[in-house]
Amino acid sequence: MDKTSQLQKLKAEMEADQGLPLRHQATQLVFGEGNPDAQFYFLGEAPGYWEDQKGRPFVGQAGQLLDKTLEEIGLKRSDVYISNVVRFRPPGNRDPLPEELEAFAPYINREIEIIDPKIIVTLGRFSMGKFIPDQKISRIHGRVFQVEWKDKKVTVVPMYHPAAALRAGEVLKQFQEDFKKLPKILQGPQEEEKKSDDSSGGGSDNSNQPTQLSLI
Repeated sequence: MDKTSQLQKLKAEMEADQGLPLRHQATQLVFGEGNPDAQFYFLGEAPGYWEDQKGRPFVGQAGQLLDKTLEEIGLKRSDVYISNVVRFRPPGNRDPLPEELEAFAPYINREIEIIDPKIIVTLGRFSMGKFIPDQKISRIHGRVFQVEWKDKKVTVVPMYHPAAALRAGEVLKQFQEDFKKLPKILQGPQEEEKKSDDSSGGGSDNSNQPTQLSLI
C-alpha cells in the first residue's frame, strides 16, 4: 500500500473513532495534508475556526503566514506535509489538554511513520513537547535536535507557532529567521557535544535525551 493509501486509511480510522475527544464540539476532523513524500513535516497544535470550517490545517491567518514564509525559502505548501497534534478544534480555541494530546498521539505517530520525513518542524509548545519536553520554546526555537523516538533517531526543529508570530513583531522576526535555516538543516546537520542542560522529562514518547545538532 502506497503512502497516499495509508494516509487515507488512517484518516478513515480517525473519522470512525468515536472515542476521540472534542469530536462532538467540532464541525469536522482536520486531517494532515501535503506531499506524502515530503522531507519536511510541520506539526502544529490544533485546528482553529477556519480549519474547523474547511477541514484543512493552517488555512486561517496563521496558515497564510506559514505559506508566505515557506515561499520565502523556496518551498510551496504542496512540497511539505502539515499536520496538528489534535485534530478536532478545542472549544474557544483553548489549549489542548494532556488527555486530548494522549488520545490523538497514536494516530499522529502513525502519520509520522508513514511520511517518514527527514526533518520534523514543531510549531508551538505542544507539538514541541511531544519530542522535547520540559523546555521553553523561547529558549530553544530554531535549534536542531536529534531525538530518539519510536526506536529511531529523528531530527526535530522547534519553532514558534505562526499565530504567536502574528501577535508580536519580535517573535515574527525570530520565526522568519528560523525558517531561513531549514534549507541548510536539510543538507545534513552534524552532531555536537550533548548540551548538559538539555532535559528529557517523562511521557510515553519521551524517554530520550535530545542531542543538539550544529548546522555545519
